[in-house]
Amino acid sequence: MEHGLRKRLVTGLLVLAVLAFAIWFLRPQPVLVDIGKVRTGTLEITVTEEARTRARNVYTISAPVAGRVVRSPRVVGDHVTKYETTLAILQPTMPAFIDERSRSELGATLTAAEAAIRLTEHEIRRLEAERDLAESELARAQALAQRGVLSAEKLDEAKRAADVSEHALAAAEAELEVQRNRHAAIEAQLAQPGDFDQGGNGLRELRLTAPTSGEVLRVLQESEAVVAAGTPLIEVADTSDLEIRADLLSIDAVRVEPGAPARILGWGGPPLDARVARVDPAGFEKTSALGIEEFRVPVILDLTSPQQEWQHLKHNFRVVAEITLERREDILLFPSAALFRRGDGWAVFAAEQGRARVRSVEVGLRNESFSEAVFGLADGESVILYPDERISEASRIGERGER
Repeated sequence: MEHGLRKRLVTGLLVLAVLAFAIWFLRPQPVLVDIGKVRTGTLEITVTEEARTRARNVYTISAPVAGRVVRSPRVVGDHVTKYETTLAILQPTMPAFIDERSRSELGATLTAAEAAIRLTEHEIRRLEAERDLAESELARAQALAQRGVLSAEKLDEAKRAADVSEHALAAAEAELEVQRNRHAAIEAQLAQPGDFDQGGNGLRELRLTAPTSGEVLRVLQESEAVVAAGTPLIEVADTSDLEIRADLLSIDAVRVEPGAPARILGWGGPPLDARVARVDPAGFEKTSALGIEEFRVPVILDLTSPQQEWQHLKHNFRVVAEITLERREDILLFPSAALFRRGDGWAVFAAEQGRARVRSVEVGLRNESFSEAVFGLADGESVILYPDERISEASRIGERGER
């Protein structure tokens, strides 16, 4: 009998163990979730866009006249000094051939100019003689006036005659200079290409100097060549005076205010401080890599970090501009990953004593990482991140890790 009792006891214990295991196995397991905290902090709404640096003032040096430019003495990256460094050397083009009719006309004009020079020279000699005579008469009049023989009126007339003769002689000499310059101009028009050698000797060489101190950005004409007036030769700029251009979508650009703070990232160094200088009043159409037509607006930023921090940045370098659109401090923040739609509003799952509780929330500012809780949550509460269909009101949850 004692053996039968022991057998029944063992059987009962086995049944109880199997029953306990079945209850444990069939019991719903808690859903493992990620947990985020509600806290007080600062929230910034920013827009991020690829941008490029550029020198504030880029100077393109062009040929002022047609001529032969020699091989460039500068290479890209050379440092230049304002008004001292020679950027290009230009030899003006040799004169073109002239036809026989024009040559005959210029020859006649040249002969007339030579005759005018001779005429003016004779006139000068005549006026010199008159001047000498007037000076002699003035000297005699002064001597007679000192002895009281000549009246003051006659002395004044002698002085006036001497002055008039002097001015007439000066005018004739100026006229002679005019005639000689006219003669030289006609001779220059008669010059033929054969009057100069192939190297352009006999023509004045032009040396174009740097309009600013800085660096050479591009050499547009490296080799020796004959160029027309206005041909771009070289570009220089002061690369220590940079600005940044970011082309924002128009829907983002309308929210940017001049003076807004910004950060410059992704350039190979630490983040730099910047400030919006201006938002251009006109946009432009651009096709994205996906073939979508977008309207973008240039936004110009000034670097406010010390120049020593970004001295390796130069013209036309790629950077990333992060512009602050709005900033609020001392507000309740929670991870944006906790949000889901509930009807026409927003809601989150709060984690309370191992259970999920639905909370309707009103959201203020929001970015990709955090959202502002206007009401519905309290500081220090925990919310479930990335909720899925396995979670509902009062669902048992287990914390995978806290963020």
